[in-house]
Amino acid sequence: KRDKMRKIIPIILFAIATMVSCSTLDCPLNNTVYTKYKLDGNVTQLTGSYMTISTNKQDGEDSILINQDENVDSFMLPMSYTNAADTLYFEIQDAQERVFKDTLIVSKDNHPHFESIDCSPSYFHTITGVTTTHHLIDSVVINHKDVNFDATKSHFLIYFGTRD
Repeated sequence: KRDKMRKIIPIILFAIATMVSCSTLDCPLNNTVYTKYKLDGNVTQLTGSYMTISTNKQDGEDSILINQDENVDSFMLPMSYTNAADTLYFEIQDAQERVFKDTLIVSKDNHPHFESIDCSPSYFHTITGVTTTHHLIDSVVINHKDVNFDATKSHFLIYFGTRD
């Protein structure tokens, strides 16, 4: 009996050590990556204006990403996992209660990113292009094309015009 216990104890200790080492996975809590937009040029803040940004979800319904944000100078938006392009609908109401609507389309390449085989994949992106309508947005410039978990860099510089 004692010989059996001597053989079993190392196996049990090995099993416990294996389970403990596997339970310390460092999976990200949120697999969504964000793009950062910074206002640049003559209008670096939408003072006295309200900005709402929405997008289409997979089922075709609108999804509001930002709702009536005031005095905006920068903002962050999530990217879709695997769509080839993300379409964003900007609605800006100025101090005179005029409403301007612009559509912005961000084209991108998607790259699966794995932290560990035990974690669900994330998607990183390479921005390949951006187009916009020009009702209040004058232009959008790609400032940093690689999108990953680091959202400290401004991916886009957005230039708003003034409409008197």
